Amino acid sequence: MHPRLSHDLASLPAVLESTRSFAVRALAGLDERPVAHGPTTSAPDPLPVDGVGFDGALARFAQRWEPGFSGSAGPRYLGFVTGGATPASIAGDWLTSTFDQNATSGESSAVDLERETVRWLRELVGLSEAHSGTFVTGATMSSFVGLAIAREWLGERLGVSVADDGVGALGDVVVLSGAPHSSVYKALSMLGIGRSRMRLVDVVPDREAVDVARLREALAGLGGRPAIVVANAGTVNTVDFDDLRAVAALRDEFPFWLHVDAAFGGFAALSPEHAHLVDGLDLADSVCLDLHKWLNVPYDAAVQFTRRRDLQVAVFQNSAAYLGVPTDDPDLFHLTPENSRRLRALAAWFSLTAYGADGHRDIVERDIAAARRLGGLLETIPGVRLLAPVRLNVVCFAVPGDATAAVEAVRDTGEVFLTPTVYKGQPALRAAVSNWRTGAEDVDRIFAAIRTALGSPA
Repeated sequence: MHPRLSHDLASLPAVLESTRSFAVRALAGLDERPVAHGPTTSAPDPLPVDGVGFDGALARFAQRWEPGFSGSAGPRYLGFVTGGATPASIAGDWLTSTFDQNATSGESSAVDLERETVRWLRELVGLSEAHSGTFVTGATMSSFVGLAIAREWLGERLGVSVADDGVGALGDVVVLSGAPHSSVYKALSMLGIGRSRMRLVDVVPDREAVDVARLREALAGLGGRPAIVVANAGTVNTVDFDDLRAVAALRDEFPFWLHVDAAFGGFAALSPEHAHLVDGLDLADSVCLDLHKWLNVPYDAAVQFTRRRDLQVAVFQNSAAYLGVPTDDPDLFHLTPENSRRLRALAAWFSLTAYGADGHRDIVERDIAAARRLGGLLETIPGVRLLAPVRLNVVCFAVPGDATAAVEAVRDTGEVFLTPTVYKGQPALRAAVSNWRTGAEDVDRIFAAIRTALGSPA
């Protein structure tokens, strides 16, 4: 064995203790760490030949890279709908690497742990047992899997197998949506359907929710040809929700696959005040749910759900003698693009086991309260205007002057990170409150930093 490997193996308890201490210091220092940094560059080191051992590697990381890491795990990082990582989920993530399970087949209890966690998540957001699910990397891959199943469903309706014959066998594919997330376009590109196959449907005035009457007209115009409809349970700019039950009811008249992007909005089901927003989610044919957003587990973790596991297997099955054929309860490598996959479910299992549905409901409701508080404070700054009501956990607002410059000025305070957007042609800023730690004191610091960045007097 290489001498440095041998040394670190013999010193493994010390290696883990040093890592624990380093992580504790990093987490304890989140309030002092800049929430975000401007663009940085670092000259690359040459490939190590002999290596420096763990102690040397940790020292180099601490010197070269760690100072430039953002405080994205903390309570004032409001970009990209990013959650943090609850204490139990951090422990679960560490143990994921410790046990290093390839969570694809039944040679260990890892697969059963994932299946249990998926059942919990299904119940958490109000889906019935008709939906089965599997862990994937994030919302993009969740929608990719859902839309891949939808693509196979189109083939079933037209009497072809896309899995066998390719997407060209479908001919023209129509995808309809009111305000699709950019990841849906990416998934369509990867699936060979194409970004241009998306047809935007009018939304309700002053909303991002699809106009169901207009959607009906678009479906009627297809002359009975099957289509894909992508509905939203929480848009990224204003957390608007389509009327899922009304959209699903159109299937009584027209053939279409209903995919619902509930990446973070699905967790509205946890709040009694907001659960009505996801009414009808269980009627979807496929659902996207992203866990490293509002469930607050570490990157990367998401789940996809579908009513048609048989079509999912048709798309993703891996035929090899050493893998066997799919059964009624297929191994997980028959369900997603990856043959090899870490046990992503363990971090979520730990967090759900530690804090339960009530603990995660508390996170959702506190974040909603924080977003409402921030929205109200921002309206006191001259020239700042909310572009939509604070429906859930995102504040979308316009500022005087250049929005891009405002984003950079806010970032440069080191106190808060926001992302820019464009809403109905208006350049704007988005503040997405998704972290389990965010409270009223954080909101006050966020508000003060934005006010200072905009040059507004206290």
